[in-house]
Amino acid sequence: MKLLVATGNAGKLKEIRSLLADCPIEIIGLDQLQNPPEVVEDGDTFTANACKKAREMAAFSQLLTLADDSGLVVSGLDGAPGVHSARYAGEQGNDEANNRKLLEAMASLPDHERQAAFHCVMALAWPDGRCETFTGTVSGIILHEKRGAGGFGYDPLFLVPEYGKTTAELPLDIKNRISHRGNALRQVIPLLRELAGQQD
Repeated sequence: MKLLVATGNAGKLKEIRSLLADCPIEIIGLDQLQNPPEVVEDGDTFTANACKKAREMAAFSQLLTLADDSGLVVSGLDGAPGVHSARYAGEQGNDEANNRKLLEAMASLPDHERQAAFHCVMALAWPDGRCETFTGTVSGIILHEKRGAGGFGYDPLFLVPEYGKTTAELPLDIKNRISHRGNALRQVIPLLRELAGQQD
């Protein structure tokens, strides 16, 4: 069975491949499609964006498609950057600029007001337009400076208290076990196994 993972983010694709390694499915990234459409993520919730992306790519590819929308929600910033996490500083996927803007926005916040959470909504869509969603979160604290060289996005600033490390310092297997994306994807896996079994 083939599954299209609708992301152009290499780090995200690597995480998802790792989490689905034991599933009897062939994972395809957007880079393996001919001229896929550009999906405008203009929803005001993670769910709306994930479903739109999954449905449009499933219709285009005629493949079962998994898409996610995820981001960082900082309580001291009234939920920002939220759905704008990937383009918080204005340019899609510029991690350096996004991290810099986040630190500037939080500069005056004391340690006890730096709680945050990564939120993820995974959407699994069929070519006929059906769509199911799965959600996951992980809570943490935003540091005053970056730590760690792994991960991507806001990982170097996101401290997971129970490990005393940022998600950029954690080994991938531990990050996958606790991450918002891992939590959401683990809920998808039984359905993928069931679908793959139906194709045997």
